[in-house]
Amino acid sequence: MWQEYEQAIANLLNEKAKSYYYKGHMRLEMAPVSFDHGKDHVVIIFAVTLFATLKGILATGLDTTTFRKTGVQDCQPDVAYYLRERAQTIPAGTGIVNLDRYPAPDLVIEIAKTSLLDDLGTKRSLYEELGVVEYWVVDVQNVQIIAYAIAEQGSKRIQESQVFPGIAILEEALRRSREINLSQVGAWLLSQISTKGGLIYIFSSIDFLASPICAASFSSSGNFS
Repeated sequence: MWQEYEQAIANLLNEKAKSYYYKGHMRLEMAPVSFDHGKDHVVIIFAVTLFATLKGILATGLDTTTFRKTGVQDCQPDVAYYLRERAQTIPAGTGIVNLDRYPAPDLVIEIAKTSLLDDLGTKRSLYEELGVVEYWVVDVQNVQIIAYAIAEQGSKRIQESQVFPGIAILEEALRRSREINLSQVGAWLLSQISTKGGLIYIFSSIDFLASPICAASFSSSGNFS
């Protein structure tokens, strides 16, 4: 069966498609084309990365990257992150991430519109066995993040993340993206996030950045004064 899977994905090299292999079962997924799916994919990467940056969380994000245990499991999650001390785990120049050599990501995220039941069922079992720390499913239809903590090849539903605190803010960013554009979502996130300890402060209002005074100051000197 694994050989059939390898042949199938080899035939899809020039196609925009995803696939996974788990317990002798393979699934080939043509790339989602819906506007909402594509938009939520971009928003979640943007929001998680911005949140990590402002909170000082070391992070390496991966978009639709292949993770493989040869002959056993293979997957391409929509989004994956290695965090904190594991942010530099995978060296540059790596192709397929060999999970017999490297650890699974800390956080895996699937964007689900037509694949919700599969993402909550078979894929969740797959990620449990791979040993990711947390698994999130972005429910496009209901604009929510369904999050699971994974341990001992099992999982439980959680309301707050232990590896990446901020699910509520990210959900609100997704909801706001239904009404405003990505730049405005970013501005809203900046207004909400501040770090403890005085390293970074993001004030509630960022209107000054777009004000005529600020623009005039920058254009006259080339720098903010």
